[in-house]
Amino acid sequence: MYEAIIGDIVGSVYEFSNIKTKDFPLFAASCDYTDDTVMTIAVAKAIMRSQDERLQKRQNNGPALEVFMTEELQRFGRKYPHPMGAYGYGFHKWLQSDAPKPYNSYGNGAAMRVSACGLIAVTIEEAIKTARISAKVTHNHPEGMKGAEAVAAAIFFAKTGKQKEEIRRYIGEHYYDVSMTLDMIRPDYQFDSSCQGTVPQAMTAFFESTSFEDAIRNAVSIGGDSDTLAAITGSIAWTYYRFQRDNNAWAVDGLDESMRKMKEKAMKYIPDEFARIAAEYHKRAWRRMDTNSGVGFCSDLMTQQEWEEA
Repeated sequence: MYEAIIGDIVGSVYEFSNIKTKDFPLFAASCDYTDDTVMTIAVAKAIMRSQDERLQKRQNNGPALEVFMTEELQRFGRKYPHPMGAYGYGFHKWLQSDAPKPYNSYGNGAAMRVSACGLIAVTIEEAIKTARISAKVTHNHPEGMKGAEAVAAAIFFAKTGKQKEEIRRYIGEHYYDVSMTLDMIRPDYQFDSSCQGTVPQAMTAFFESTSFEDAIRNAVSIGGDSDTLAAITGSIAWTYYRFQRDNNAWAVDGLDESMRKMKEKAMKYIPDEFARIAAEYHKRAWRRMDTNSGVGFCSDLMTQQEWEEA
C-alpha cells in the first residue's frame, strides 16, 4: 500500500501537466495525495473489517466483504471529500448515494485502489476473487473488474517471488497485450481514464524498470493519468523489488535506501489515519502469509457464499 501511495503522490502534479521524460523531481512542492490514496486505504480497511468479522464470530458468515467494501469506500470518500484532483463524476454521485449501486464503470479507479487485495492473498485465486469484489461495488463492467484482477494478480506473483517475464506472460495470457515498449507507447499516449487504457501501460512501466524509483519515473514519463499510472506501477514494483531483495521480506524491512527515503517522504503528505491503517495492514498481510505457510490455515476474508460466487 505504501507503494501505491508513493506513486500517487509523485504523479499527482503531472496528471494535468504531463511530461514525457524521466528527469523530474520526485516530490515537487505542490505534490499531494489524491483520491487514489484515499480509496486504497478504504479497500484495506474494508478487508480488515471483513477479516475481523470472520475471526471474532469464528464462523464464515455475517456481513459480506462486499458490504464492508461499500461502507468503507463511502465513509472515506465522505470524510475526505476534496483530495487533490477530485473524484470522478460517476464515483462522486455513488459516494453521495444513500443506496449505492454499481454503475457499470470501466474506469481505472478499480485498478488503482486494489493493491491491498494482492498483498493479503495467499493464493492467486484469492487475490483475483478479492480484487473482483473490491471492483464490482462500483466498477462492475467486465473491463473494470479485469483491470482490478490483473493488478492484484501481478502483485500476488511479485510477492511470491515470480520473475518479471513470468508475470508478463501470465498477464498476457489472461488479461492484456503487454508486448509494447515504453518507447512505442510514450509518443502518442494521451490521458485515458479507462482500465484498458491505463493498466497495460502501467505494467509496461514496471516490466521495463530497474528499481522501484525507476518504475515510478517510467510511469510518469508516459504522460496521461500520471498519478494513477504511477500508483498502479508502484504497487507492483514496490512488492517485486522488496521481495527480490530479500525473499524473507515480510519478516525484515526489505527496503533499499532509496525505497526507505521515498516512503519517509510520502508519509509526510498523508493523514496520520492513513499511515496507521497502512502499517496495520502490512502487519496483517505478513501474519496471514506466515500462518498459511506455517500451518496451512489463515482467516477468511469473505463469506463462503461470496467465495463461491466471486
